[in-house]
Amino acid sequence: MRSAVIPIVSLLFTAPIAAADPLTCDVANYKPMAGLEALSEANQLTVTWRGQDEADLRMRYGIQERQPIVRELAIRGPRGSWTPLGENLRAEYDVTSGVRRMSEQQAAPLRGLGIELTKDVIDRNRWFAFWDAPLLVPGMRADQPTPRNIGLPRKPDEIRRAHASFDTASCSVKTDGSRLEVEFPGLSIGIFSGALRFTVYRGTNLIRMDAVATTSEPWVAYKYEGGLQGFSTDVVSRIAWRDQGGHRQQYRFGGVTNDARVSVRAANRVLVAEGPRGSVAVFPPPHTFFFTREVETNLGYVWYRKDQENRFGLGVRQADGEDVAEYSENFALYNAPPGTSQRMAVYFYAGAGDADATRQAALAFTHGDVFKAIPGYKTFVNHFHLRFTQRLRAGGSLDRQTEDLAAMRALGLNIVGLSDFHGDLHPDDPGPLRFKDWKDYAEASRKASDADFLVTPWEEPSAYFGGHYNMMFPKLVYWSKVRKAGQPFKENDSAYGTVYHAGDEADVQQLLDAENGYWFHAHPRTKGTTGFPDAVLDKPWVKNDRYLGVAFKPGMGMDLSEPRLCEWRCFDVTDTMNNLFAATSLAPKYIIADVDTYKKGPEDDLYPAFPVNYLHLDRVPGAEDDWTPILKVLREGDFFVTTGEILIPRYHVEGTGRRRTISADVEWTFPLEFVEIVWGDGKTVDRQIVRATDLPAFGTRRFTLPFDATGKAWIRFAVWDSAGNGAFVQPIKLNAREPSGAR
Repeated sequence: MRSAVIPIVSLLFTAPIAAADPLTCDVANYKPMAGLEALSEANQLTVTWRGQDEADLRMRYGIQERQPIVRELAIRGPRGSWTPLGENLRAEYDVTSGVRRMSEQQAAPLRGLGIELTKDVIDRNRWFAFWDAPLLVPGMRADQPTPRNIGLPRKPDEIRRAHASFDTASCSVKTDGSRLEVEFPGLSIGIFSGALRFTVYRGTNLIRMDAVATTSEPWVAYKYEGGLQGFSTDVVSRIAWRDQGGHRQQYRFGGVTNDARVSVRAANRVLVAEGPRGSVAVFPPPHTFFFTREVETNLGYVWYRKDQENRFGLGVRQADGEDVAEYSENFALYNAPPGTSQRMAVYFYAGAGDADATRQAALAFTHGDVFKAIPGYKTFVNHFHLRFTQRLRAGGSLDRQTEDLAAMRALGLNIVGLSDFHGDLHPDDPGPLRFKDWKDYAEASRKASDADFLVTPWEEPSAYFGGHYNMMFPKLVYWSKVRKAGQPFKENDSAYGTVYHAGDEADVQQLLDAENGYWFHAHPRTKGTTGFPDAVLDKPWVKNDRYLGVAFKPGMGMDLSEPRLCEWRCFDVTDTMNNLFAATSLAPKYIIADVDTYKKGPEDDLYPAFPVNYLHLDRVPGAEDDWTPILKVLREGDFFVTTGEILIPRYHVEGTGRRRTISADVEWTFPLEFVEIVWGDGKTVDRQIVRATDLPAFGTRRFTLPFDATGKAWIRFAVWDSAGNGAFVQPIKLNAREPSGAR
């Protein structure tokens, strides 16, 4: 094993392989360990690992006709024999690509700032387009006076579709903590080239397959479909899933062959192939697989295809576009900047039980697509454009339940901040109509709340401060975004009591001060907030503690090469602000989970698009209570944000002077990738990354990370897992008192 390229050690019980190509493997980075081993005989590599519940798993790899092949996927129970679940399986990938364009929605705020739309400006912003649909040709509607994107119309030859091919003669084996990677070079998928990688993790039955590929083409937006073909109907004879209504469904193989992949709108994005002695689930990564859309309609993210009388494939896929024409111009795909290694992931989970058992085991990685309850915390998400009041009025009663809130309650949400007055009601009315809307909006929100579920009537006013932003008050506040000549800022209305009229930035700030409100920018550096908050960092309304920071909405500009979600739009802008204000008495600026979405129902696939805030609260304030406890927790930064798979129920900074320690209790599902502490000194940002790949799936640990506080103004802590999911606490100034609830 000292040679860089050798055939690996022999495995005595391996069956002979017919017509196999020669296979040599680079093992320089392989380290044998108990429960995670790689061995070979002649032209076959065998990886064996200990899974969950004392099960063992095995994958045998070879090369045939210059293509990697999984000779066998097998499982063995604690007292059983090896059971093959798949033999002679071949990876398949398809990539569809188009051209990324900047949207006019991004251009409008830049023009408002007096910024000329030069090529450099367009190129800097086009990667973060939300309103883009690279596969929609020509992309222009006759009823639209202005195209959605700069540089339209699209041409048919911009769209390229490619199927993966291989020219492989070798592999490499790498141990990384408690995981093992087997990689085969020689992958080509049209404009992409790279390698096929399989990753297994000691302590879990999880298998990840990636096409790790790069392109040199400029401005590539793409989607992928991937999976394994060659499963035998003699071994796994049916596939099973839950439909959008939660009902059990199945397809028993025996019908005609398929000409194309059959997309399945499976609840929770899980499809299971089942046999008499075991089953295999397939599913995509829960969050990185999904670029941001206007809605969360389930478009069918898993597929099967019967290829021969007794052979089939299964995998994951993205659609070419939305089902509903209203949203067709918003389907942005992934970014592939030239030279970046895009990781096109497909997850498999092998189980010794039936389809239901394996499905439940796969769903455990997302807590069943529910935000897990933690004692002392309540979950909160803001920014829902449901046309809530308008729809209830049309239905004839403010008491009517809506499917939107039912779906959110089922996710495990405790506090939901609505954003009416967004293309509905009378947002720009100077008073009478808008105040009537406010009254019904508040009453409908009150009626929709219960003892542990609060609906708040808030707004995305996006007036005067620059960019789009969300405003939150501890109670109902009647105010208008119009102040006519001679009209007072504050007055008493015979029907509504105290009302306000705002006509400029100073008025909005005065309103926030008078009613103890707070605000934060929505979707920073993109959409209607392109150029913001950067353009107003010197303004008094930003240099104010009623300004909380920016929203965490990660899917805009999704790049599958990045190890963190929303790195530039969310973390970079917040770190920049905290450095800028480091020497002031201002509280830190934060990153707040935010959704920004429209009508939905229980049949939609909501979990992937819902990052959530865990607020340090013992109880949810009632609909008729003062909501100050919610805003106090937000202002003090006494909350953490998560995609759902990683939880941080306890954290604080210990010590004084130079010697400090981050102490954090962390719970996770997917195997971890790394934890990090990030700090700023008022000018630069730096970080300490601690690899966590040695830790198993479904773990808990108290991380204690000592650091030297010399010269550091603020610090924050984050955790990222191997599927791209994350959780993070809010920045803390090192010369200030911690949030009162930190423990």
